[in-house]
Amino acid sequence: MELSTWLTFFAASWAISISPGAGAVAAMSSGLNHGFRRGYFTTFGLVLGIWTQVLVVGAGLGALVAASGSAFLLVKWLGVAYLVWLGIAQWRAPATPLAAKLDDATLVTRRSMVLRGWMINAVNPKGTVFLLAVVPQFMSLSQPLLPQYLTISATLGFTDLVVMAGYTALASRLLGALKSPAHIRTMNRAFGSLFVLAGSLLALFKRAL
Repeated sequence: MELSTWLTFFAASWAISISPGAGAVAAMSSGLNHGFRRGYFTTFGLVLGIWTQVLVVGAGLGALVAASGSAFLLVKWLGVAYLVWLGIAQWRAPATPLAAKLDDATLVTRRSMVLRGWMINAVNPKGTVFLLAVVPQFMSLSQPLLPQYLTISATLGFTDLVVMAGYTALASRLLGALKSPAHIRTMNRAFGSLFVLAGSLLALFKRAL
């Protein structure tokens, strides 16, 4: 991949990462519930989900998902169900005092947070179709494909690590601002609603014909 091509993709990667979506909601939710240091583990899962999508596209399975109506609908509704489930769980979360919440955060393992982030990005056919549409624009078929896919994966991973750190840190700063169970309940329901909204938007997403 030529430097000029990579710089263009690098700029596009920032736009991709910054644009609000289920990943941003997940990062902010983790920052709010667990603080920055622990909540940031969700971002590692989000990045692994992106890399999974690139692997799927590179292996040609993405074209199958995009072309097959049944495969697309299966993956799509799995993603919708997972996001809605996260939203309901967040909405119904107890209004635990923040000091206790931070103490109890150790009950949520880092592995489970990584898995949650991975699921959000990996089970998302919208991301697959998007990568199928965007990635080929920056690749040269006359050059080895593996180094190009590795470059694309590293670039998307780097920008997401930086952007989601910002989202997680922003939400974690709200920890000190929430003083009562009513405040906590409101935030839980706000983030729960955002997860359900993300799922609803995914449900409305259709393949370009």
